[in-house]
Amino acid sequence: MKVCKFGGSSVADAAQIAKVCDIMMADRERKVVVVSAPGKRSKSDVKVTDMLINCAERALGDFDVSRELDAIVARFSSIVSDLGVASSIAEEIAADLRDRVASDKSDPGEYLDRMKAAGEDNSAKVVAAALRARGAAAVYLNPAKAGMLLEGPPGDAVLCDVSYGFLHDSIERALWQPDNPIVVFPGFFGVNRDGKIATFPRGGSDITGAILASAMKAECYENFTDVDAVYAVDPRVVPDVAHGIREMTYREMRELAYAGFGVFHDEAVMPAFRAGIPINIRNTNHPDLPGTWILPSRRVDECRVVGIASDSDFVHIYVEKYMMNREVGFGRRLLQIFEEEGVSFEHMPTGIDNITIILRGSKFPTSIQGRVMQRIKKELQPDQLVCERDHALIMVVGEGMQHTVGTAARATRALAEAGVNIELINQDASEVSIMFGVRESERARAVNVLYHAFF
Repeated sequence: MKVCKFGGSSVADAAQIAKVCDIMMADRERKVVVVSAPGKRSKSDVKVTDMLINCAERALGDFDVSRELDAIVARFSSIVSDLGVASSIAEEIAADLRDRVASDKSDPGEYLDRMKAAGEDNSAKVVAAALRARGAAAVYLNPAKAGMLLEGPPGDAVLCDVSYGFLHDSIERALWQPDNPIVVFPGFFGVNRDGKIATFPRGGSDITGAILASAMKAECYENFTDVDAVYAVDPRVVPDVAHGIREMTYREMRELAYAGFGVFHDEAVMPAFRAGIPINIRNTNHPDLPGTWILPSRRVDECRVVGIASDSDFVHIYVEKYMMNREVGFGRRLLQIFEEEGVSFEHMPTGIDNITIILRGSKFPTSIQGRVMQRIKKELQPDQLVCERDHALIMVVGEGMQHTVGTAARATRALAEAGVNIELINQDASEVSIMFGVRESERARAVNVLYHAFF
């Protein structure tokens, strides 16, 4: 069995959904398909998820949302009409959207999750109808009824481990129907223990696909998107990139996804990794191409560095105190301040008299920053305390680096020759990645010179 996931660009319109149907019907082992909400049809277009968020936020502000609702209904109706499937599907979707808009708004987080989930939920209904119209047996499976049980805050939920058994049994029952159907499953959401809709972080359809592949112990998890392969660097940063990655390990993909690779959601690697299921990233528009394989391990030959990724909006908090290394519990007390303020840290490079705490700017607003800085001053009495925003992190990633002398020297030399100042450097113990911190204004230049240095 193969579990397939199709992203927003793959279900953006009727023509793309027709390709999805062709791909699913071309291989009898493709028995489960996870779909996203319809994405952009062109660069100037708007994703359905963004339309739903805008509609929800206006509804929460007590604004009239009839125009926004009509636009979302029209988007789905257009897809249904162009596919030539029963118009009753469009009527069902319109009723569902109206019910969600009019639903309880007493908890804004829950209301927003309920609205956002409409994109994937109704997309799955359309894809199931399209498959049936082409003569394939297909059944839509609702995540709530299938046992996709989540916990955590709205928009950032995680799977309850007990769900794997529920999902396996539900999908097995659906597959064992006499007509041997394809199961169509909405991505991105499930329900909490109170039966209310909850969503994964943005990009969560990747997570759903990996969860179902793990639950079903699939042969592989095929993740279809709009690129031929995962490239060694973001083509938006390095336009002339030509190096598609044939194979990479879970660890390499996790490092690259964390640092900004947008092709695959970093949290989606974990369910497949735990189950040892290979992930194949492929292009819906060019399904005959092999794409990129993500594997438990790979043979390392020439490609010692597999990719370079970068992400912005990091905050550096620099704490210096003489004889810090002799002060028992200093690090614990510093991190406890962040814990008590509900802030997680990303990295923590240290010296004998200093620590740098690196945080995501989006999770460390200035309102929290002032309170944290005051607590550090009062409770730890540092000699120096500095908070700097607008930093970027760049990751040079590759399993083969641990067997190669001079990788760090090659990278630092390239950055120095380009006049890029390195704010920090950190290499993990496994030597799968080297992290460089630079100013956000120098991020693109740094990525370009590193790419050309290694590729």
